[in-house]
Amino acid sequence: MPRGLWTGGAGAILAVFTLASMAVAQQEAPVPPSAPVQIDGPASNQVRSPVLTIDTDRLFGDSLFGQRVLSELGEATEALAAENRRIEGELKEEERSLTERRADMDVATFRQEADAFDARVQRIRQEQDAKERALQERLADGQEAFLSTATPILGRLMLDRGAVVILDRRTVFLGVGIVDVTDAAIEAIDAEIGAGVEIGQPTQE
Repeated sequence: MPRGLWTGGAGAILAVFTLASMAVAQQEAPVPPSAPVQIDGPASNQVRSPVLTIDTDRLFGDSLFGQRVLSELGEATEALAAENRRIEGELKEEERSLTERRADMDVATFRQEADAFDARVQRIRQEQDAKERALQERLADGQEAFLSTATPILGRLMLDRGAVVILDRRTVFLGVGIVDVTDAAIEAIDAEIGAGVEIGQPTQE
């Protein structure tokens, strides 16, 4: 996945959670990030800490939504690769035929056919490159749709845990693994939107 788009979007949106929950944080006794405490009762497996972390790559890739998008794009990528191989074979055969006929052609005629062949090769290359870029855009669109849909779910998870910010764990130099809520976030997102078939549906070419 193109990480730049995904990482940048996740970092910007997750940072907004800090402002959204500042009032809640001011009403609660602050808990040092380095010393999260377990709460008693039925939810004792939940950590209360002002800072939580998530693995944004796993959040998308391990969710039902992300798995659907990646599976669809994987199939499209394989189809494009097969098409490229077929076209390559056809062009090689056309080039071989032109080379074999060269001896029986005058220079002007050969040059005309050779130029036409080169122009066709360039056009096909541009068309196939455009299809590859379209696949990359579909992935970026899927990630953007996922993050937009997941943001309010992550916000509720953050407030439920008494946190004021969720950070991408890749930006954390040192931390305690217990504040990572990636699994809980994936579970909450899957429960609410599932595979998200109608959300951010990649445009079929």
